[in-house]
Amino acid sequence: AMVAAGATIIDVGGQSTRPGATRVSPEEETMRVIPVVRALAKEFAERDDVFISIDTFYGDVARAAAEAGANIINDVSGGSWDPKMLPTVAALKQPLPYVVMHVRGDPSNMQSKSNTSYDGHVCDEVGDGLLATARKCIEEGIEPWRLWIDPGIGFAKTGRANVELLRDLPRVRSRLAPLGGAVVHAPMLIGASRKRFLGELTGQAEASDRDVASVAALVGAVHGGADVARVHNVPMSVDAARVADALWRR
Repeated sequence: AMVAAGATIIDVGGQSTRPGATRVSPEEETMRVIPVVRALAKEFAERDDVFISIDTFYGDVARAAAEAGANIINDVSGGSWDPKMLPTVAALKQPLPYVVMHVRGDPSNMQSKSNTSYDGHVCDEVGDGLLATARKCIEEGIEPWRLWIDPGIGFAKTGRANVELLRDLPRVRSRLAPLGGAVVHAPMLIGASRKRFLGELTGQAEASDRDVASVAALVGAVHGGADVARVHNVPMSVDAARVADALWRR
């Protein structure tokens, strides 16, 4: 149904990484996601316009998903929650894209005051964090052209910080300039859909009531240079993205 509505990437995750979430073991996550990845890969085997993403921070799960047919590794930890992740991604038989997200801490403490406080401008610090992560990836043997970047909306950020990031995504990207080339031009993924800060801005307490706010954030992200958007309401988001593309990206 999502593909029919216009989605080009299906992101499969086996556990929540929202603030306060309880961690699931790699074995349990593998049992949850690999049958789904395998079934989706089979379903869309003849399509060259549909891709399967595995949302995991475990190296073992990433490897199993790649073997099952995943096309993208989406890691909200940027390799910081499992020491196996970066070496595993580097050693994959097929060099898949690797999404690295900016985050501080983990779900147990990411929204603490220490992790949501930024000494300078949040865009600069997030960009510098992504730069440091990209360097680690390259040192581990992951080719620069495989990297995608995600500023981590809602992860170790206050509501105000989320707004500032969406307002000036080019400033985040500019901090990757020291690595140049593929990294500074890496695809940028934004996942603002239904996040709590949108509820704070609109007064919508239920996440499912934030689709209009999510579309507004999506349009702003496209204007700021985002290349990929992780969304919940696919039909509404696809229409908004097409209009935003026509206005600013083509």
